[in-house]
Amino acid sequence: MKDRFGREISYLRLSVTELCNLRCRYCMPAEGICKRRHDEMLTQEEMLLALRVAAELGVRKLRVTGGEPLVKRNILGICEGAAQIPGIEEICLTTNGILLPTLAKPLRRAGVSRLNISLDTLDEKKYAWMTRVGALDTVLKGIEAALDAGFERVKLNAVLIGGWNDDEIRPLAALSVRWPVDVRFIELMPMAERAAFDQAAYIPCDRVIQALPVLEPVDGIDGVARMYRLPGAQGRIGLISPLSAPFCAGCNRLRLTADGRVKPCLHAPLEFPIKGMDAGGIRRQFLAACAAKPEGHGQLSHVHRSGANRSMNRIGG
Repeated sequence: MKDRFGREISYLRLSVTELCNLRCRYCMPAEGICKRRHDEMLTQEEMLLALRVAAELGVRKLRVTGGEPLVKRNILGICEGAAQIPGIEEICLTTNGILLPTLAKPLRRAGVSRLNISLDTLDEKKYAWMTRVGALDTVLKGIEAALDAGFERVKLNAVLIGGWNDDEIRPLAALSVRWPVDVRFIELMPMAERAAFDQAAYIPCDRVIQALPVLEPVDGIDGVARMYRLPGAQGRIGLISPLSAPFCAGCNRLRLTADGRVKPCLHAPLEFPIKGMDAGGIRRQFLAACAAKPEGHGQLSHVHRSGANRSMNRIGG
C-alpha cells in the first residue's frame, strides 16, 4: 500500500477507546469526555476485521492506543486476536502505566512485544497537576512491572514543555542509566485548548542536547526519533520533533480511531469511516485514506494549531 508520494504504508495505530483514567492537560478536557453509546464504537470483532484487511494491504506493525487502552475491558482479547493475524509482525502498546502492575505479564502473554509509557515528570506535585487525578508512584510501579514482564523494549515518553519540565531533562534522561529503557522527549503539539499552554511552552527538542552535552549520537533513527546515548547508560535517549524538524517525508502510518474512522494524518481533518462495513468496504476505505494522505502537516506552532478537529484522546496517542 503506497500513497501518492511513494511512501510505503506499513504501520497502523489503533485506538481501542477514547476513555482514560487520567485527564492530562495536553490531551483531555478537565471534565473528561462524554461516554458514547456502545453502538457508535468499533466492536472487538470489527477491530480485528479491520486489522486483517490492513495486514492484507501491507500493514506489518500495530500500535494499540487510546485514550488509555488498559481501561478497555477486553484489551487482552484484542491483543491476542491481533497477534494471530497473518502479516502482523509487531504489536506495541502505549499506556500511562497505571494498570501495568496487574496487566504487564498478561499483555506480554497476549502477544504485545513493546510498551511505550508516558512519564512527563518525576515531581509528584507536577504529575498531579498535569494529570489532574494521577499519582506518580503508580506509574513508577508500572514501569518496574513492565521490565519484570520481559518486554523486548520499554520506552518512556516525556512531552517537553517549556517552563514546566524543561528543568527535569537531566533526571528524566538519567532513567536510561537506571533502567534498560529508552527515554524519548517529544515536542508539545498544539492540539489542546489555547489557554492550556502559552507560547513559551513550545520548545524544540534541541534543548535536550543543550542540557546534556555529553550525549553521544547513535547511528540511525528509531521510527521518528533521533537517537542518542548517555555514557554508560543501559538505554537510549530519543528526540521526536514534529514542530522543529517534521518527519512527514518518511511517515508510513495510518490511524484508526475507536469510533471507526481511518485518519491519513494526525493533523488533518480527513477521516474515512469503516464502522459497519464488510471486508471489501473496509479495504476501499483504507485505500482511499492512503490515496488522500497529505504530503505533510504544514506548519505547527502556538499560532498555527493542528487541523485534526479532535482532541488527542479521541484520535489515539
